[in-house]
Amino acid sequence: MSRRAARRAYGGATMSGANRTPSSGRRRPVVAVLGTGTMGKAMARNIAAAGLGLRAWNRNRAAAEPLADVGAAVCDTPAEACRGADVVLTALANEKVVADVMDQARDGLDGHTVWAQTCTVSPDGGRRLAEQATRLNVAYVEAPVLGTKEPAVAGTLTILAASPQKEAREEVQPVLEAVGTRIVWLDEVGQPSSLKLAYNAWVLTTVEGIAESLTLAGALGVDPRLVLDVIDGSGLDSQYVQSKGPKMIDDDLDTPSFPLEAAAKDAGLITDTARAAGLHLGIAEVVRERLDRAADDGLGRADVAATYRMSRQAAS
Repeated sequence: MSRRAARRAYGGATMSGANRTPSSGRRRPVVAVLGTGTMGKAMARNIAAAGLGLRAWNRNRAAAEPLADVGAAVCDTPAEACRGADVVLTALANEKVVADVMDQARDGLDGHTVWAQTCTVSPDGGRRLAEQATRLNVAYVEAPVLGTKEPAVAGTLTILAASPQKEAREEVQPVLEAVGTRIVWLDEVGQPSSLKLAYNAWVLTTVEGIAESLTLAGALGVDPRLVLDVIDGSGLDSQYVQSKGPKMIDDDLDTPSFPLEAAAKDAGLITDTARAAGLHLGIAEVVRERLDRAADDGLGRADVAATYRMSRQAAS
C-alpha cells in the first residue's frame, strides 16, 4: 500500500495520506473559501483542481477575483459565498476575524453545513470557535495546516484535524485531500491547535537559530554562506534551513512565504498558551520579542527571514 493510501494509528492520532482527487464514489461537496490571501487562494485553487465546486469571498474582492479563472463563484459577502456550500473553509488572519466573518456568514449557513477552520489559534480559541459553530448550527472541524506558501500552492500541506461529529469528518475529507497530502486526525477539538503551536515553536526556533548562526559567522569574519554549506547534507540539515538561510543573506524578503507579522502573532499565541500552562519557554520568549520589534520597525509584511536583520542589529 502506498504512503498516500495508508492509514495508521499513532499516539492517539490517525494519520492518513491523501489522494489528489476524492475517492471513487464519494460525493463531491461544494466548498466556500472565506479568505483568499496567500494560503486561502492556494487552497482554493487546489480545491477547484480536485473537481469540487468552489465559491470564494475576500474582504478585498480583488484578491478573490482571479479565482474566477478556475471556475469559482466570487461573492460579495460571506453569507452569499456560503449559500449552497456543503463545506465552509476559513483561511483568515486570527480568531477574532474568523469569528466576525462567520457571524456575517450566518444567513448563508444551514444545518447541514460543515465548517473547516484552518487559521492558527490557541487551543482555547479553537474551543471557542467550536462553541460558535454550535450557536450557528453547523458542524465544526478544527483543521490548522502545517506549511507555508510553497506547499500550499503545491497542495502538499499537512492538516491537523479534529471534529466531534463523525459525519463532518467524512464530509470534509475530500476537501482536506485536495489541499494536503497528509491528514492527522486527533481526538478532541483544541488538540490540533495545541500541536500546531508546538510545531510552530520549532519553526520559529529554527528561523532564529539560522539567523543567529549567520550573524555570528559574519561578526567573526567568516562568510555566512559557509554556515549553510557545512550544514548541507549533515544530520542538522533541513529544507527550511536551506530555504530561509539564503533569503537572510540576500535580504530577499519582499515575496514572503511566511509573513513576519503572522509569525509574530503565532509567537504570541505560543508564549501566552505556555504561560497559561505554567511554562516559561525561554527561546520562544526571545523570538517573540524580536519578531515584535521587527514588526514595529515596519517589517511585518516581509518574510519571517527578516529576523536576521534584528539579529545583526542586536550584534552591532
